Amino acid sequence: MPSTLYHRRGKRLLDLAIALPVAVVAAPVVAVVAVATAVSVGRPILFRQTRPGLGGRPFEIAKFRTMSNERDSAGALLPDEARLTRVGKVVRGLSLDELPQLWNVLRGDMSLVGPRPLLVRYLDRYTPEQARRHEVPPGITGWSQVNGRNALSWEQKFAFDVWYVDNVGLALDLKILARTAIKVVRRDGVAATGHATMPEFMGSTAANLTDSPPNLP
Repeated sequence: MPSTLYHRRGKRLLDLAIALPVAVVAAPVVAVVAVATAVSVGRPILFRQTRPGLGGRPFEIAKFRTMSNERDSAGALLPDEARLTRVGKVVRGLSLDELPQLWNVLRGDMSLVGPRPLLVRYLDRYTPEQARRHEVPPGITGWSQVNGRNALSWEQKFAFDVWYVDNVGLALDLKILARTAIKVVRRDGVAATGHATMPEFMGSTAANLTDSPPNLP
């Protein structure tokens, strides 16, 4: 990963310069989504979970809930796609469920741009190369999000993440933010086929590691 002035200080300044005014402007939208979430899935309206951040250090992420707690006759939660509510589909399709993460950006847990923070249990499943995605702060959006999002395989997403780690810079971050706005409007790659988001990452096989991402610079 290149050690540049932007990476050491500029990236944090960009986060604050954008996240703070966006949080203020988005406050009415946050209020509407909070009410809609309370009506559609009840309380609590936020989904909270520990995720690994920079260097794999844990932090708590918050998102608006988009799924109910419906269970089968045995008491087990139904699959994600069965619990995703109509309101949740709209909220997730427009990425509004991610708005509470602006607080994570302001706190310094996350950046606006970086590899998405995944589950703690994935840490032991990464290859050494895939684990390099934790060399930069996790982001609300990232290079893999604007190059396919959940339509990519896990191996393709991680390859994009590691490429970002090696090429992080102001021009790239601004490019990703601009392309993110377009992706949100188009609702591209919101979910993998047959899933509400992505199937669980169980680790890469030798065959999967040859699954190169399309259009990798």
